[in-house]
Amino acid sequence: MDVSSATQDLRVGVVGAGIMGVGIVELAARCGYRVVLSSRTTEGADAARARVISRLERDVARGVLDAEERDRTLQRMRWTASLGGLADCDLVIESVVENREVKKAVLSAIDRVVGPTTVIASNTSTFPVVDLAMATGRPDRFCGIHFFNPVSAMRLVEVVRPLTATESTVATALSFAASCGKEPIVVEDHAGFIVNALLFPYLNNAVRLWERGTASMESIDLAMRGGCNFPIGPFALLDLVGLDTSLAILDALYEECRESMYAATATLRRKVSAGQLGRKSGTGFYTY
Repeated sequence: MDVSSATQDLRVGVVGAGIMGVGIVELAARCGYRVVLSSRTTEGADAARARVISRLERDVARGVLDAEERDRTLQRMRWTASLGGLADCDLVIESVVENREVKKAVLSAIDRVVGPTTVIASNTSTFPVVDLAMATGRPDRFCGIHFFNPVSAMRLVEVVRPLTATESTVATALSFAASCGKEPIVVEDHAGFIVNALLFPYLNNAVRLWERGTASMESIDLAMRGGCNFPIGPFALLDLVGLDTSLAILDALYEECRESMYAATATLRRKVSAGQLGRKSGTGFYTY
């Protein structure tokens, strides 16, 4: 990957060692940024580092990355189990579990350890960004930076502008996303932003079709791939996103809009209660 686009000397922090957090760290490092990932535990940080190394080694083996660039990318990354490791960052992106209260607690803690000029952002896919901003002492220097999964492949980034954010804050987020090779768009702070506000009623209705016995899951997935030219069917996509994350998004959309299309199906709720969360648990609508 060409790193020349990362022209600003921005130190980036990411909090959360899940799929999205690790993906953002790897992307930023490949694009020339010095980046630190903060995990809750040393084990989590070590596992995140191992996943990135594995992907870099895979790309070296495929001939799409040379060994020198692999080494430079690894040198740009730091891994820590302490939020204190974020103290020198200019931009910190929170990417922990999609739970409002957890996010607010983590963001408040980040706010206490970083410098007064640091911009803090959330990778939330759904929650009102202004609500998260008010958990910090810098709502003017807070916005949403919503990457999509997989981070390396998905070009869109939604930069979410809460009422409190300054133009400078939004500009920092836009510049960072663009320099990572993404196509950022500015979105006002409404639940679900653009993509999820349109996507999740569709996914929810696919489950309703199946519940009514209209067709099998496999047939519905095939219909949307073959009839709409979608790259993946709704049930496979739900499993990829995670059924727990999907449920949280639908609940947040329903809470704000109170429209029936956002009311999660009983099947989705029961699968989450049973721990059938999709690919990450090995079973969701399909078995992996």
